[in-house]
Amino acid sequence: MAAVTRGPTVRDAGPADARRCAEIYAPYVRDTAISFESMPPSAAEMADRIATAQREHAWLVLEDDGTVTGYAYAGPFMSRAAYRWSATVSVYLDGAHRRSGGGRALYTALLDRLAGAGIRTVLAGVALPNEASEGLHRSLGFQPAGTYRRVGWKLGRWHDVTWYQRDLVTDWSPPG
Repeated sequence: MAAVTRGPTVRDAGPADARRCAEIYAPYVRDTAISFESMPPSAAEMADRIATAQREHAWLVLEDDGTVTGYAYAGPFMSRAAYRWSATVSVYLDGAHRRSGGGRALYTALLDRLAGAGIRTVLAGVALPNEASEGLHRSLGFQPAGTYRRVGWKLGRWHDVTWYQRDLVTDWSPPG
């Protein structure tokens, strides 16, 4: 009997995913200006980040044949109470799995989850240049909301950050 193979699945992240999420993220920190962090977080730090995101927003992983190949998460946009209906979102994929639909799958599930939790607007900061991330966000209905010029110094140069915004609702009545 032939083995049954299934495609990648999106699921909630847990503590056991922290090591793999840290491995996926490390090259972004070390080798690119996509992340403005200077030191890759440890698996323990990543576990803390997952737990924090899970408390009020979400952290999802993309699993393919038992291996986590990417993740997406949401967090607070800002700390003031009036912003609680908005969230920031990010997505990261293992280098071998970029441009394979994983980012779209993760974001689709994440945005559905956030909308169900009452989040009305999501925002994503994209350090420039990053054509792939800009393309992904635009293809998912995010619109440019503004660009901060020369706000991050990494890899020997200044980088701009463009913020993208997407509404998750059409009903703008007062939140309940």
